[in-house]
Amino acid sequence: MKRPAVVAVVVGVASVVLAVSLYVSRAKGPSASPASSGSPPPSGAPATKPTIVFILTDDQRWDALARMPTVRQRLLERGVDFSNAFVVDPMCCPSRASILTGQYPHTTGVWSNKGRYGGFPVFRDGSTVATWLRAAGYRTGLFGKYLNHYGGRYVPPGWDRWVAIAGAANPYDLYYDYTLNVDGKLHSYGTAPSAYSTDVLADQAVAFIKHSSGPLFVYFAPYGPHTPATPAERDMNAFPHIPPYRPPSFNEADVRDKPAWIRRKPRFSADQTNFVDDLRRREAQSLLAVDRAVGRILGALQSTHRIDQALIVYTSDNGFLLGEHRIVNKAVPYEESIRVPLIVRYDPVVRSPRADPHLVLNLDFAPTFAAAAGVPAPGVQGRSLWPLIDGTSGPWRSDFLIEAYRFARMPSYCGVRTERYAYVLYETGERELYDLRTDPYELRNRIRDPSLASVAASLRDRLRQLCTVRAPLFGASP
Repeated sequence: MKRPAVVAVVVGVASVVLAVSLYVSRAKGPSASPASSGSPPPSGAPATKPTIVFILTDDQRWDALARMPTVRQRLLERGVDFSNAFVVDPMCCPSRASILTGQYPHTTGVWSNKGRYGGFPVFRDGSTVATWLRAAGYRTGLFGKYLNHYGGRYVPPGWDRWVAIAGAANPYDLYYDYTLNVDGKLHSYGTAPSAYSTDVLADQAVAFIKHSSGPLFVYFAPYGPHTPATPAERDMNAFPHIPPYRPPSFNEADVRDKPAWIRRKPRFSADQTNFVDDLRRREAQSLLAVDRAVGRILGALQSTHRIDQALIVYTSDNGFLLGEHRIVNKAVPYEESIRVPLIVRYDPVVRSPRADPHLVLNLDFAPTFAAAAGVPAPGVQGRSLWPLIDGTSGPWRSDFLIEAYRFARMPSYCGVRTERYAYVLYETGERELYDLRTDPYELRNRIRDPSLASVAASLRDRLRQLCTVRAPLFGASP
């Protein structure tokens, strides 16, 4: 089978097989931090434990659902569309560590995908949503991508069924020619069409649902649509006429008000623009297999009489820029990077589809699942979404901290995102301020605008409150 060549425009995530001896002492508890403690389930949480299905795609933009008919018809049109869903660190491994714990990177210690400050070897896995739910009587299963640089035969605590990608011939392409760790045993898959990883992982998730009893926690994490966004063979000719994506920020012409690391980026050549257009098409193609997998998982819930009481959550670990501000990547503090899709279907209380505009975070999943199970969520820094799911609402956050460690040529930063403004401080001392109400594409940095001087001062004070533990080697003062 002929497959598209990988173009190394984006620094992807690596998933390599590491020696088992590196992981023999990994089941440690969370580090001490000022994180808030878990709390009892709020009003509106289920009276009985629902099966929980968590579907986590990789690098999917918040606006990339249009060509996913199953997700739209069976989740979006039957659930809550959280239109302001964000990640607190728009990088794969830090985000996934936050999802599992409900904690910020400055608490998990996972700042990057690899190296001294990131990747699987840094993560403390002794207390996660998996351990909490398993202790509550759930049968837990993970199917797909765990953390960057995970490999070998190690199975983290809390998981009854473990089908995790544990390496690949090309660590930046986990669609074919990869290895799965299935409950501690390694299985290799080649390049045949039947080895397409999204399909194989869906097979495993469906079998887990069909052959398990009691409440389940299903964590389904396919690789799509992560670059190189290789589609399944049957989808390679889909969407031949997707129109070019050209928001006002695409290949931004004037970046004089942007930080130096962006000012140094040249404008795209014709070949680079064509690459972006092709990548966008391939992302849509690769999501078709994810869409079919969602349908199969829903079918398994239906055939086992679980769907009427199932909590189903669909989201992504971070967003992705497709040419905005001359960037084809993630990790940056701009909207396309930190914003993600989030749909929640829970039939007992969501009677008709609706949109919810509250600021919700990847930190909120772990406490939400713990509340569903009726167990504490120790150390979480997020909030349970149950008041928003059942519509009771109440007081909610009006801003949140974003933070990231240096990536490629991007400096480390911390920032505050409010309902209207985005304010960012880089380790270089450079700052950005955007009024998202009047400038949703973040074209005009208002940090030196006298008319927003009071706003900038207020956000600087707020950042001093939020950004108390900064990324490693971060020298600038909020």
